[in-house]
Amino acid sequence: MSTYLITGGAGFFGSILKEDLLKQDCICVSIDLEPDTYSHKNFIPIQGDIRNLELLNKLFSEYKFDAVFHCAALLAHVRKDLKNLWTSNVDGTKNIAEFCKRYKVPKLIFISSNCLWAKNFDLPVKEAEVPNPVEIYGKSKLEAEKILLSYNEFKTIIFRSPTIMDEGRLGLLGILFEFIDENRKIWMVGDGNNKYQFIYAKDLSTACIKALNYNNTDVFNIGSDNVKTFNEVYRYVIDKTNSKSRLYHMPKWFMILGMKICYTLGISPLGPYQYKMIAENFVFDTTHIKKELGFIPTKTNEEMLLVAYEYFRDNKDKILKRKNVSAHKSIASMGIIKLIKFFS
Repeated sequence: MSTYLITGGAGFFGSILKEDLLKQDCICVSIDLEPDTYSHKNFIPIQGDIRNLELLNKLFSEYKFDAVFHCAALLAHVRKDLKNLWTSNVDGTKNIAEFCKRYKVPKLIFISSNCLWAKNFDLPVKEAEVPNPVEIYGKSKLEAEKILLSYNEFKTIIFRSPTIMDEGRLGLLGILFEFIDENRKIWMVGDGNNKYQFIYAKDLSTACIKALNYNNTDVFNIGSDNVKTFNEVYRYVIDKTNSKSRLYHMPKWFMILGMKICYTLGISPLGPYQYKMIAENFVFDTTHIKKELGFIPTKTNEEMLLVAYEYFRDNKDKILKRKNVSAHKSIASMGIIKLIKFFS
């Protein structure tokens, strides 16, 4: 029976991954800052910090891990203490790598991000594109990649992931869902004809499990196929749910200037990555992962956004009462967006 460590196992994606792994008749150990109430005979939840060397040594010495799935990360729009974000995402990654080396773990699978870039791309982005992040989260993910790829003692497989979507995904998207649920105007930055790729959480989980049988160190872009414009994706969800929301387009320069000012004043959850990318094109080229891992995405952007919204709509009361959960399992604080919502 294989044994795996999942960092961030109580988080949005970690929760989906551990359930899929446990279906494979294995043992899963999770370490997360937040408590984990999930129950399974082969699941061991540990509430703790990957910067705690004593705790990591205890875990790695007690269990012989066949692989580590490194999903844990702090987000910039949730954690105002940026030093804390950096030490968790970077120093924490270094700790995990060192213990994998020390205890001869053969494989580490890391969830990276499309936040490694923050500019418009007219063509799909390939793995060879040189990263150039603009904010601390993307910079921390890039530094974590560099750390992991510097080790030869174990195989590292990196998935560069766009926004992960499935039922239960909230965070900044929870704000959009509230607008749709309350039939409010959806304010679009620019003409809404830009394309921005998502990845279905269950598809990313499938890719992670496929990677267990891949015996090379490698970097993979991952994402959905047939990416449509934001206009088409939002209208699909609005139409399918009989919402009375409508899309209202505002000048790109005006909206981005407003977002920059509000972020600088600390009254908006939308940071540099969001206001640089919200009206731009970003789609990964997924040729490499399809060839090497046989990866096939199962849902389009509009289909997975609908799944995520319907979960929010059907569980809104329960969601609003949640405490001590990861950032993507709760609705991000609106800040100044509350005022925009009032006039929508």
